[in-house]
Amino acid sequence: MIRVILNGKRALDEAFRDAVMQLRSEGFNVEVRVTWEYGDIIRFVKEAAEEGVPRVAVAGGDGSINEAANGLMALEEENRPELAILPMGTANDFATAADLPILPLEALRLAVEGRASGVDVVQANERYFINVASSGFGAQIVADTPTSLKNFLGGGAYTLSAVIKALNYTSHEGRLVADNVEIEGRLIASVVCNGRQAGGGQMLAPYAYIDDGLLDIVVILEFPMTDLGEVIAELFDYEHSGMYVRRFQKRWVESIPFQKTSVNLDGEPYEAEKIRFEVLPSAITMVLPKYCPLLKKGTF
Repeated sequence: MIRVILNGKRALDEAFRDAVMQLRSEGFNVEVRVTWEYGDIIRFVKEAAEEGVPRVAVAGGDGSINEAANGLMALEEENRPELAILPMGTANDFATAADLPILPLEALRLAVEGRASGVDVVQANERYFINVASSGFGAQIVADTPTSLKNFLGGGAYTLSAVIKALNYTSHEGRLVADNVEIEGRLIASVVCNGRQAGGGQMLAPYAYIDDGLLDIVVILEFPMTDLGEVIAELFDYEHSGMYVRRFQKRWVESIPFQKTSVNLDGEPYEAEKIRFEVLPSAITMVLPKYCPLLKKGTF
């Protein structure tokens, strides 16, 4: 038995409807719940757990996955259903990096028949996320990109918005602290990765895994425009820290902006004066492809 929680914006998707009917015709028990507003996914996850549903599938984008993760983490660990994902959002960054099927029938079949593996969740104060958290430039892009633009251009909307924003963007002053690491100064962006990409396909940490108990952290320091070439080179050097782009792996990191700033958690805006990010190893079980590139240990 599986219970699918469908983002209400996709309720009229014929391919999804056909996929559900196909799996039902094969004898699988597929239930569907449709969301109306934020908080519905959390409520549906709780209801599924209370009713003994062993597996839930969230059909939506990165924001829907984030809400499902927060719903699962609100439950006692032994009561958390397994989580499957049907990529039906605008960017689908996490699903793309995880190599999940995009076609509804293939995605639903994996959700029903696939095996689940333990994956890490990141706690950010009282919130949780699965994929990526960003502050500064990255968060501002996601927060300010109009929904209509995202729907029209898909993931490319973030790239277009980034170019526009870069023309006027100013850095913010802050500090990041972790084991044997302290960075203080004017920051253009800081990114805490559990997954690998965000912003509609922008690769941030290609060597990140969601089952290694580590965060991959990327910090971009303020730089003069004369050094733009150096910064670009450092951004694509994923294995080393540079003068302006710092990279490190830690189990936790604290972000302390000197003035209140917006943070983006899997596409969801969040504000706090100080955030402690801490990885929670194997906090939930997730249905993923057999050779999922995000799993260091593998699913089998």
